[in-house]
Amino acid sequence: MNPNALPFDSDAMLAGLKEWIECESPTFDPGAVNRMMDIASRALIVAGARIERVAGRLGFGDCVRATFPHATPNEPGILVMGHLDTVHPVGTLAKLPFRRDGNRAWGPGIFDMKGGNYLSLEAIRQIARAGLRTGLPVTVLFTSDEEVGSPSTRDLIEAEAARHKYVLVPEPARADGGVVTGRYAIARFNLEATGRPSHAGIALAAGRSAIKEMARKLIEIEDMTTDDCTFSVGVIHGGQWVNCVTTTCTGEALSMAKRQEDLDRGVAAMLGLRASSNEVQFAVTRGVTRPVWEPDAKGIALYETAREIAGGLGYAISSQSSGGGSDGNFTGAMGIATLDGLGVAGAGAHTLDEHILIDSLAYRGKLMAGLLLNLA
Repeated sequence: MNPNALPFDSDAMLAGLKEWIECESPTFDPGAVNRMMDIASRALIVAGARIERVAGRLGFGDCVRATFPHATPNEPGILVMGHLDTVHPVGTLAKLPFRRDGNRAWGPGIFDMKGGNYLSLEAIRQIARAGLRTGLPVTVLFTSDEEVGSPSTRDLIEAEAARHKYVLVPEPARADGGVVTGRYAIARFNLEATGRPSHAGIALAAGRSAIKEMARKLIEIEDMTTDDCTFSVGVIHGGQWVNCVTTTCTGEALSMAKRQEDLDRGVAAMLGLRASSNEVQFAVTRGVTRPVWEPDAKGIALYETAREIAGGLGYAISSQSSGGGSDGNFTGAMGIATLDGLGVAGAGAHTLDEHILIDSLAYRGKLMAGLLLNLA
């Protein structure tokens, strides 16, 4: 069936999405994430799903697995996979309230990626309301810690994906409206500088500042960036009293590369960093890593199906490998046919200008519906 015949309504979808956006759900607040999971669970149950709540671990929120009725439920099917955690702390609504102006709507997490998750659920609802059946069974997995690299959910993601033939990831559309058939490799690092304390007002020269050492290493790390592998320090914590020379300073760094071998060299360089003198210490430990997901034949064939469906809807979609990382890195690297970037169009992810193009809720929802109906 041509999904163009399904009565998607962007205005109605935006009205439903409002509740999701106004439930702030930053990764590091598991209670807030669980409130968002409650809202999504109820919507999935009303849509006909059987819900399984997966308890969170490592201090993160719960996950939700939803399966929909199908004639052959044990057949490898379609996994729609998204995260409901955001980077925006509770209280961001005061600075970035849910609002609409013309074809744009703003709000924390609306673009990355609650809008995409919502349009996927709407696609499933539209198919059911029309009395249609998907060729393959459909499962939805909503996770809770993607924004910090999925440290507590990678095993769940990989186990669930292994039971499916296809993985559809409604992360935001690319700037040109395209989709993602590969993602760069990403590694995170924990940094710690250790100095020597002293009274900054009485005996400054006797101390050795951990903050100063971290500042030196920050510049050294970011100056390692090349066209093949980038490095950035995004988090620093140090000091408690301004009249004390700081003993400890910690930080977090991120490295990204298009090829695994380039990331491997970057990891080796980071782990090889040493203190600038014998009077201070500097240590780097490796954190969460996302493997490179390189385009393969199965993924490209899945993209071609999506391209044909989009063409039937009256628009074109390109494909690309992308930075930014997603849980599609894991499933694509496993060799499972994965298509990412199927979510809403918009811009401003992770900023106070995060917004979507409202009309994309309907036409990208139709693309998702077309995939669910046509994949076999």
